[in-house]
Formats: sequence, C-alpha cells, structure tokens
Amino acid sequence: MTDAPLPDRSAAPETSGDSSGDAEVPASVVFLSGDLMFASRVRAAAQQAGLRFHLGGTLPEDDPRIAWVIVDLATRSGAVEGLVDRCHAACPGAKVLAFGPHVQVARLEKARQAGITTVLTRGQFDRSLGSIFQPS
Repeated sequence: MTDAPLPDRSAAPETSGDSSGDAEVPASVVFLSGDLMFASRVRAAAQQAGLRFHLGGTLPEDDPRIAWVIVDLATRSGAVEGLVDRCHAACPGAKVLAFGPHVQVARLEKARQAGITTVLTRGQFDRSLGSIFQPS
C-alpha cells in the first residue's frame, strides 16, 4: 500500500438544528488512514463521544480544535515523520496516537522514534475504541 493522500471525508455529528452560531464547534479526531472500513468504526466512536471526525492522508493545517491525531501505520506509516512537530504547531493540545499490525514491528518502532508516545497494536486500539475518546 502507498501513503498517497486521501480526499477529505470530514463529518460533524448531528446537531439539534440551532443555527444561532453561538454553539461551540466540537473538538475533532483526525484519522490518518487509507482503511475506509476501519475508519467507520473510529468515526462511530468519535461521534459517540461528541467529536467531529476527519479522515484523510495529511494533517489539516492550523486547527486548534483537533483533540486527537491517530495514524494507521498499515496505510500511512510515512505520515509519522515530523508529525509530532506539525501537531505542536497546528494543534498543540492534541493527543497523538499511532497503531499498526503487531507483526509490523519496524513501523511501530518508527512511530516511537518519531516521538509518538502512544503506539498500540491494531488489536489494542480496536479494543479501546469503546472508551478511548471518553473523558478520563
């Protein structure tokens, strides 16, 4: 698989129809992945927690509302290079997480070396989806 950019597939959770403009825009989850099937599970978990969801191949520029940046190492391992620095600049409060297949040890290690402190196997990440976006 390649690390080619994907089209923007952003979605916001349903709102109550209040169009006053006073409602605060919810924080978002940026999911850097090419796996559309798994993305639907991550989207559902994010929306369940009241977060917007953005699926793409690159980090959106300068959006301080980004709360999570999640990298799928199976499809976007090239995105980890410099990602932590880009996150500090564009979304300083965001939590950065990478996950990948347990058999792709080199990709998991590359993410750690790039400064991503939370690196999980795909199974660990999948099991955490029910609670990962909930406030602690």
